Amino acid sequence: MSDQKKVYMFSEGNAGMKKLLGGKGANLSEMTRLGLPVPPGFVVTTEACNDYYRQGEMLTEDLKKQVFAALKQLQESTGKTLGAVTNTLLLSVRSGAYFSMPGMMDTILNLGLNNQTVEALAAATGNRTFALDCYRRFMQMYGDVVMKIDHNNFEEILEEVMAEFKVNKSQELPVEGWEKVVAGYKKMITTQSGRPFPEDPYEQLLNSIEAVFASWNNQRAIVYRRLNQIPDDLGTAVNVQAMVFGNLGEDSGTGVAFTRNPSTGENKLYGEYLFNAQGEDVVAGIRTPLPIAALNESMPAVYKQFNEICHTLEQHYRDMQDIEFTIEKEKLYILQTRTGKRTAAAAVKIAVDQVAEGICSCEEALLRVDAAQVEQLLHRQIDPAAKLEPLAKGLPASPGAAVGGVVFDANVAEERGERGEKVILVRAETTPDDIHGIVAAQGILTSRGGMTSHAAVVARGMGKPCVSGCEALKIDYAARSFQVGSHVVKEGEIIAIDGSNGSIYLGEVPLISPQLSGEFNKLLGWADAVRRLKVRTNADTPADARKAVEFGAEGIGLCRTEHMFFEQDRLPIVQDMILAENLEERKAALDKLLPIQQGDFEQILREMKGRPVTIRLLDPPLHEFLPNQEDLAVEIARLKERGEKGAVLQDKEALLKKVRALTEFNPMLGHRGCRLGLVFPEIYRMQVRAICQAVVTLIKEGLEIYPEIMIPLVGHYRELEEMRKMTLDEAEQVMGETGMRFDYTVGTMIELPRACVTAGQVAAHADFFSFGTNDLTQTTFGFSRDDAEGKFLPFYVQQKILPENPFMVLDQEGVGALISQAVSAGRATRPGLKIGICGEHGGEPRSIEFCHRVGLDYVSCSPFRVPIARLAAAQAALTEREGAAELRRGSV
Repeated sequence: MSDQKKVYMFSEGNAGMKKLLGGKGANLSEMTRLGLPVPPGFVVTTEACNDYYRQGEMLTEDLKKQVFAALKQLQESTGKTLGAVTNTLLLSVRSGAYFSMPGMMDTILNLGLNNQTVEALAAATGNRTFALDCYRRFMQMYGDVVMKIDHNNFEEILEEVMAEFKVNKSQELPVEGWEKVVAGYKKMITTQSGRPFPEDPYEQLLNSIEAVFASWNNQRAIVYRRLNQIPDDLGTAVNVQAMVFGNLGEDSGTGVAFTRNPSTGENKLYGEYLFNAQGEDVVAGIRTPLPIAALNESMPAVYKQFNEICHTLEQHYRDMQDIEFTIEKEKLYILQTRTGKRTAAAAVKIAVDQVAEGICSCEEALLRVDAAQVEQLLHRQIDPAAKLEPLAKGLPASPGAAVGGVVFDANVAEERGERGEKVILVRAETTPDDIHGIVAAQGILTSRGGMTSHAAVVARGMGKPCVSGCEALKIDYAARSFQVGSHVVKEGEIIAIDGSNGSIYLGEVPLISPQLSGEFNKLLGWADAVRRLKVRTNADTPADARKAVEFGAEGIGLCRTEHMFFEQDRLPIVQDMILAENLEERKAALDKLLPIQQGDFEQILREMKGRPVTIRLLDPPLHEFLPNQEDLAVEIARLKERGEKGAVLQDKEALLKKVRALTEFNPMLGHRGCRLGLVFPEIYRMQVRAICQAVVTLIKEGLEIYPEIMIPLVGHYRELEEMRKMTLDEAEQVMGETGMRFDYTVGTMIELPRACVTAGQVAAHADFFSFGTNDLTQTTFGFSRDDAEGKFLPFYVQQKILPENPFMVLDQEGVGALISQAVSAGRATRPGLKIGICGEHGGEPRSIEFCHRVGLDYVSCSPFRVPIARLAAAQAALTEREGAAELRRGSV
């Protein structure tokens, strides 16, 4: 609509308008309302961005009118005019989406400079060097962002002029040098683009707004949104703001600071600044900055004011803030505040500390820690007991340890990462265009930049280790190597980095599992008090069970018995059982397996004393326990080549015949699970007896044991009916033989669509359901997971045919609908039916939220994801509570 307001002055907005004004614009408006020193400006809304795309990537005439009307107000409030030769107004044009996307979209500074206004700026400041530096920065940004000229063209001209004047730093260039740079830029722009650099400031402004809108769909922004599950239809706002200058001399500067340490969470101002610089110099890592504390020595009054503003903003927003600032002639300006990105460790500490400080409640603290990010806390660290000599040291930009082969290019990192190789991306500094390489790398190492540089911020957000600003590193991209002193490290050589202390090591280093902090245990304690969902673990060994209990598991939701069969000490017996020619031979092998299985179950049940343990009976097809068919055929061919004719050859040929007889065209849908138990009931009877005898042994030891026997792959209620009868019969036999009664339950794994749609019938024979969502996803989509993930699923996700990999994030519309149907039908037949989930989705936060919403009793996941599930389950409960409260408020 033409009369819809699409441009807001900062004075018209507030923090509650984030969806319309973007995070940056809403916060600039809010700080203006608070009376903080914010340069004035206006916001072009996210709705205008969406209009731009709806109009075929064009600005509407109505929007242009609104922009010029806002510009007129800005000129009146500043007393300056865009394009004027006296009191000239210069502008910054920055992106600002609803969700923070640092460095992913484009920025243009010093807009409004041309051949006339640059002279006016020089006259007004008495500093021609400064004016020319601003002009060349503007030309470089505008040329790169708007005119699409490769930024390397600009860097080459600057380096040539620096070499001509024999200076190492650009700020050492004399006026004559800057004049040459500006002239060189103009000539190159005309050559590269076929048109001269635009002199009209109004044209510059409209083109820059359009370019920032266009940057919403640049490749790095698309990748970042995909990684962080940010919707593509939100659009970005554009913030147009009066320029303030940190490059006016040694009494000016620019910086970035966090109100608390984003790596550790320590309640101490953390940040960096540069004298005589503009904002992009800090985040781009072009120069290594000074720590924020040093500002107290050079400009104590400014430092004091900044400290007070940081405190005000944290108290106002009730969370840790990431603040950008500029100092112009010892006058402080705040250019941005936003909720600061932080490591998982920092998020936990800040949340717990802020509860103690009275800033937020326990419930708010739980919602502030990203459950998916918690996995970072479980990453391994370098063993402190190891005697290691670092090759070099940089800045500890993002904690954790990483080991991998050196690569110098983001594309190479991605290629090798896709092949399963572990790599460390080594760069002078990273740019937003390196995002795909950072995703693929185990860790990041840069020779320039500080702890608020692009590499540091992005690595912290992804939970990847990063060491930045290691100036001892001399990188030779052409030779694909770096040098530290006399030591040369070539591409592919293994190094290790420690993002917690900034150390770099040659070769492999010993890593250890992390220890959870007191703050994290306190946070999880709050989570346990809030959540309704129980959290179990998937564990097949006593060690896994023990670790899961340490992490707070409340039972085992899936113990896979087939993993026990693969152990080398019993695999030959399992093979004898499979190759048996008759029932008598098969039972003889099973008799040998019985005490081994009983011992397995005793160990697992003992570790989980007092907690429920769901044991799934044998699931995979029998041929999986036999040698590979092709390997056997090759071995037989070689025996024949050597002239072998005896028993060895005959045995191998008999084995190959049996393997071929058991091999199936589609084993996932073949003779497995309960189908195996129905055809060969003696196998399941042996397992049930082993479980029951283990229970009797442990009860005699005085332990409380709660076994749950799970029948896999049921698709028809008659399958479960028969299997339940067999299980009850075998259990009664053990009770009769031992004279001991014990409690147990019998249920089924729901992993077939038919089981979901007939769940009411199935529930008549089940004490519990457990959704095996890995196979349920395969059978619902008709995907073979290994084939799908290897061949077309990445393409599906990239092309947005599917929003996510459904094996990683539960498909709520399809698989979820089947689960919901099964829950309703199952409980209609058997009220109070216990229902859980034991697929990999049981440890994924969004899937856990779904499980809470449809009324499951528990989720089960791998041991190291138990803390994630505990937190995610609490967040699901709190989100539901908030939603109910919102509905109540809306009905009043």
